[in-house]
Amino acid sequence: MTKNRFTEEQVVAVLKEAETGKAVVQICRERGITKNTFYKWRKRYGGMETSDVRRLRELERENSRLKRLLAERDLELDAMKELASKNSWGPLPGARGQSY
Repeated sequence: MTKNRFTEEQVVAVLKEAETGKAVVQICRERGITKNTFYKWRKRYGGMETSDVRRLRELERENSRLKRLLAERDLELDAMKELASKNSWGPLPGARGQSY
């Protein structure tokens, strides 16, 4: 993944500058970005404050961690199911048709 030249806080500042009425073309020229980049930023960060962007970053980090935990749990569950399906333990001694 490529490293962005601008932090999320800087992106929000650029978008706030555009909201004040400055021309998008002029902002893009001054910042050295394309209009496509500006509109992608506006789509993702439009209407956000700096604190909102920090919260978004924190939530994305937490979501990533939770996805990893879920994947690990699913792997463990699959391993247990495979082990149980092989019936490697055999029947319990003295358990003649009794269900638990």
